[in-house]
Amino acid sequence: MISRRTLLSGLAATTAAGCTPQQPVSTAMPYPIAPPPPDRATLGLDAVIDLSRSVTVTDFRAVRRSGMLGVIHKATEGGDYLDTAYAVRRPQAEAAGLMWGAYHFGTGQTSGARQAAYFLSVARPGPRTLLALDLEANENNPNNSMRLDQAEEFVQAVAAATGRLPVVYVHPTWANGDPLPNSGLSLGARITPDSIVARCGLWIADYHDSPEIPAAWEHTGWRLWQYAGDESVGKPAYGQTNIVNGVSHCDRNLFNGDASELQRFWGA
Repeated sequence: MISRRTLLSGLAATTAAGCTPQQPVSTAMPYPIAPPPPDRATLGLDAVIDLSRSVTVTDFRAVRRSGMLGVIHKATEGGDYLDTAYAVRRPQAEAAGLMWGAYHFGTGQTSGARQAAYFLSVARPGPRTLLALDLEANENNPNNSMRLDQAEEFVQAVAAATGRLPVVYVHPTWANGDPLPNSGLSLGARITPDSIVARCGLWIADYHDSPEIPAAWEHTGWRLWQYAGDESVGKPAYGQTNIVNGVSHCDRNLFNGDASELQRFWGA
C-alpha cells in the first residue's frame, strides 16, 4: 500500500491600517500533521501465503523467489471434505524450500474432536508442519458454522495428539461474538481469555491498515495477520497479492517477527 499523508498548514496573515505601512504580523497556527497509515514493512515480515485448490500453482520455486518463506494450505473442511491439492503440493513446496502449513475449515456438522481427527489424518503433520484452525462464518451454509465449544474441542484434540496448539484464524468481530456487519451472523459467544482457543497463536483476518485485536488476545497480540485476500476488491490492500509469482492469486499474511523467529514459530 502506498502511504498517504495529509498535510495541514497554517497561513500567515498581514494587516494594514490606513495608508501607513505596517510590519507583517505572523498569525500562523501550529496545525498538526496527520500521520500516514502504518508501513507494513515495520509491522511484520511479509512472507506467508495461504492457498487452497481454487488457486492455480505453476511453480513453487517462483513463489520462493518472490520472497515467500511459508505456505499454509487448506487440508480439510468439516468431517468429510479434503482438499485434493494438499497432498500433491506439499512435496513440491517443501522441495522449493518453503515451510509447509495445513489448515482446517471448521463447521458445525460434527464434533470438534472428530473434525480434529479427520484433519490430522489428512494433514499428516510432521514436527515442522504449522497447524491452523479456520474459525469463521460458513457463508455457504450459515447454520453449519463451527461453534465455540466445537472449536475448543478441536484445539484440545489437536494438542493431545501432537503436543502442539494450532494457530487460530479468526476475524476480530467473529472472535468477539459480535454480528458481522454485512450478514449479521455471529459466533454466538465471545472467546474469553480463559478459553483454550485464546491460548493459541492468533492469525487475524483484517483488511484494514492495522489489525483490530480481539479481546481474548488483548495481552498477547497477533502472530499472523492476513492483510490482503484474493477476493478483497475495494479494500485498501487489494492488488498486493499479485506480486507473488508462481500462483494465480493468494492471500497475503504478515508474521509478527523476523525470519529467524518465523522459523522457530512454525514448528513450535
